[in-house]
Amino acid sequence: MTIQQRYEDAKNMYAQIGVDTEQAIQILKEVPVSLHCWQGDDVIGFDHDGPLTGGIQTTGNYPGRARTPEELMKDMEKVISLCPGKVKLNLHACYAIFKEGEKVDRDKLEPKHFEKWVEFAKLHNIGIDFNPTFFSHDKVKDGLTLSSPDQETREFWIEHGRACVRIANYFAKETGIPCVMNIWTGDGFKDIPADRMGPRQRYRESIEKILEEPYDFKMVKPCVESKVFGIGVESYTVGSAEFTLSFAAEHREKCMPLMDNGHYHPTEVVSDKIPALLCFYPEIALHITRPVRWDSDHVVLFDDETREMAKEIVRNDALNRVHMALDYFDAGINRISAWTVGFRNWQKAMLSALCTPNKDWKKMQDENRLTELMVRQEEIKTYPFGDVWAEYCRQCNVPCDGEWFAEIEKYEKEVLCNR
Repeated sequence: MTIQQRYEDAKNMYAQIGVDTEQAIQILKEVPVSLHCWQGDDVIGFDHDGPLTGGIQTTGNYPGRARTPEELMKDMEKVISLCPGKVKLNLHACYAIFKEGEKVDRDKLEPKHFEKWVEFAKLHNIGIDFNPTFFSHDKVKDGLTLSSPDQETREFWIEHGRACVRIANYFAKETGIPCVMNIWTGDGFKDIPADRMGPRQRYRESIEKILEEPYDFKMVKPCVESKVFGIGVESYTVGSAEFTLSFAAEHREKCMPLMDNGHYHPTEVVSDKIPALLCFYPEIALHITRPVRWDSDHVVLFDDETREMAKEIVRNDALNRVHMALDYFDAGINRISAWTVGFRNWQKAMLSALCTPNKDWKKMQDENRLTELMVRQEEIKTYPFGDVWAEYCRQCNVPCDGEWFAEIEKYEKEVLCNR
């Protein structure tokens, strides 16, 4: 049987439970997901030669890491060719591209240092999201940036943040697509601090000064991201969940919260937090990763929590309220494959959520038909979702499962192994 023939059978089966699979496919085609550039080069960037520092770490040494902007763009183009759906580009400020002989520090970055990325985005008709880079820099003083007690240190990083707002403005203007600009720092302490409030007061004031830079919140969308801990800051992080949620609530007219599903305690799940935040925030942002015991940024799988996060976004009609981006980095396996697996799995999770009879199930819950609800939730697990997914890939003109990995092997042999 062909893909279309199998899909027709699956389509009819889903229709019997009130699911329009064709509608689900068409909806998903228009949902943008940001592809993070830092998977391709292990979060190194192009503005420094030092190691990755600041509470994060990449492990592994698989051959073929992108070393130049040209190599990174080439790798991302390969990933885009293998992934269905609508892509955005997610950049960190450390991926500025300087002309030969030119180099400026992060507080002096300008839109011109990202012109080649805008050219790349226009070539592929995609938008750009952006992140100030508050790590891997010699002006991270004693592990602190925006929360540092040293005024000169804070001012440097505030100016970096303001420069990034201007660059985000440039991205939005040039592409015509809103730019999500995420503020995250690894500020914190390895051991128990004597003052927990002071750093947070300074952090709050610093972010407020960054957000004084003019922007239209409809096109530039700053957000604040929380974290439980990082390497070297295990006991205390300044930007805790309580801090970022409170900050975003106080500044809701020009800022929103960002949740990374690896940035919480091991027993917490972001799928439960999504509907809670949607009760109060018009928009939220989400970084999709896979924590293994901690914020280890493993490649996203089609696992239970990934599917639950997608369900909560879809069943609450929040596809236009949640800004979604991938965020992981694995240097122990083929980086192109890591990118592709993660993107395709998030697409699978969203398509699966769209192929769920959410309204009927909500009705069952409201009517206390919980026995039937459990039965229906279990039965759908063996529905022919794979045939719907294959049709989605076909309509998006990308390889189906079982076909795309051959492209990875060929690319590794012809490109990556020659680096």
